[in-house]
Amino acid sequence: MNLNSARIFINVVAQGSFSSAAKFMAIPVATVSRRVAELESSLDVRLLERSTRRLRLTEAGSILYKFVSRGVEEMDAGIMALTEQEQHLKGSLRLSIPSSFEPMWKLLDDFQQLHTNIEIDLFVSERRLDFIEDRIDVALRIGDVASQSAIARLLMIYRHRLVASPEFMAGLSIDSPQDILSKKCAAWCQKDQDIIWNLGKEKLAINPFFRTNEYMHIRYLTLNHKCITELPPFFCQKYIDSGELVEVLPDYPMPEQQVNLVYPSRKSVSRITRVFIDYIVKNFKVSII
Repeated sequence: MNLNSARIFINVVAQGSFSSAAKFMAIPVATVSRRVAELESSLDVRLLERSTRRLRLTEAGSILYKFVSRGVEEMDAGIMALTEQEQHLKGSLRLSIPSSFEPMWKLLDDFQQLHTNIEIDLFVSERRLDFIEDRIDVALRIGDVASQSAIARLLMIYRHRLVASPEFMAGLSIDSPQDILSKKCAAWCQKDQDIIWNLGKEKLAINPFFRTNEYMHIRYLTLNHKCITELPPFFCQKYIDSGELVEVLPDYPMPEQQVNLVYPSRKSVSRITRVFIDYIVKNFKVSII
């Protein structure tokens, strides 16, 4: 497969048309069309369905675009790292992360210590964002990311922990998930959302005495012996290590959660955004906690 033809194909998809790709790459439209046709011929598959109004990826085209776009992006990032002085970067980065996501705080501080001329505009949000409408360069999101218009880079896999204080647990008998239902619980949730805790293979519909979309408040209640709750490990592990909290029903683990760095794939990504993505991927250890 010809690498230049593959790059042209990626730009046709990203820009939405042969003419837009030709303008973006500063080459003739005829060259774009010929190179894509040569790529299809070499692979013996149809990659694009053409009409007078629009282009549509075939199934084969979708598969090729998904994997080749990542390779082209990584190659571009490598070339940029070799040819540009990153310490001279200057500008702003608009970033969205979930509320109270502590693992990112030090990374953002370290990034700005390294790149002192980059300003970060940080927006805390749980909702799905539109990169163009909301003017977001990069978003950190929990859970699976299903979008053909964005690239997701896996940063971390972890499990929430069911926890309580030793004082709260004193005298209580909790041997199975069903025992939780008769105990005082606090829970994180979105507005008007049903609360389901998955413990091992069991699903529990929880009716908490306190619900919120702020984990720090739930942690406060738990540390003050008010309840059982579920917390991400970065909110509770140090308290488990110190003995201020204990894990409840550790033999019934909660489901794995993904943390992904998400950014648009259908527009040109700025040099600052690329440097930031590379820095976070390199320094945010991919692990199961």
